[in-house]
Amino acid sequence: MSGPRHLIDASGVALELVRPPRRIVSLIPSTTEMLCELGLADAIVGITAYCIEPRDVVRTKPKVGGEKNPDLDAIRALAPDLVIANLEENVRDHVETLRAWNVPVWVTYPRTVLETIAFIREIGTVTGTEARAGALADEIEALYHATRAAMAGPPPVPVFYPIWRDPYMTIGRDTYVHDVLATVGASNVFGDRERYPTITLEEMAVRSPDVIILPDEPFRFRRAHVKDFEAFPQVPAVRAGRIHLMDGKIFCWHGPRLAEALRTLPRLFRPDSASAI
Repeated sequence: MSGPRHLIDASGVALELVRPPRRIVSLIPSTTEMLCELGLADAIVGITAYCIEPRDVVRTKPKVGGEKNPDLDAIRALAPDLVIANLEENVRDHVETLRAWNVPVWVTYPRTVLETIAFIREIGTVTGTEARAGALADEIEALYHATRAAMAGPPPVPVFYPIWRDPYMTIGRDTYVHDVLATVGASNVFGDRERYPTITLEEMAVRSPDVIILPDEPFRFRRAHVKDFEAFPQVPAVRAGRIHLMDGKIFCWHGPRLAEALRTLPRLFRPDSASAI
């Protein structure tokens, strides 16, 4: 960087960068993974207890608590020159406290596939890794356009994607998972609802999904939970045996996981179209 740069984050706050950060605390697991993808593993000095990838990196990094309950004093003691947070996943009061201590915080908030591609470029700008981030974003953007073209034509496949059990919760409109599903040829059966609605399986049955995805985060769905759905044999997904236990990171982690989603998920919903991607 040749001089100070003034950037505005998702919380509307300006961040002045004189040089690329050298001591970064990441409060989002997917961001931790992406920082490593951008070659910044050595610059990471603190992560959350939920930052689990890449495993060979995170096992050596100090933990500063969870996303909702970080140890702010521990973060300050690490003397970071940048903390990266998320508008939804982290607590505003915590961000404001760090800023009051003159700890620079960059807040992100990607909610769609295209916003995630822009987010990759944004993190590249903030961390001084523009070239590497740009190359990754270009690759994913090309995959995005190819996927959209391949999925055009036939109607999307109705999908139920729960995120919690007891009570059951799912994703509605204006969520990243909703947009990922739409991009890869699926239609969220609760796409007309608020962001994270509580629903019943009876309501799910009325909406007749052709596919049911049981992710392993934030709730860890397991094979035993498939029995919940077997009580509804009239549901097309149950009748056809299209209930899939899957890695939730491919659906909800921003960053390089999006490339994996665009390459692999279309064949889950439309096997005949996968070869076009």
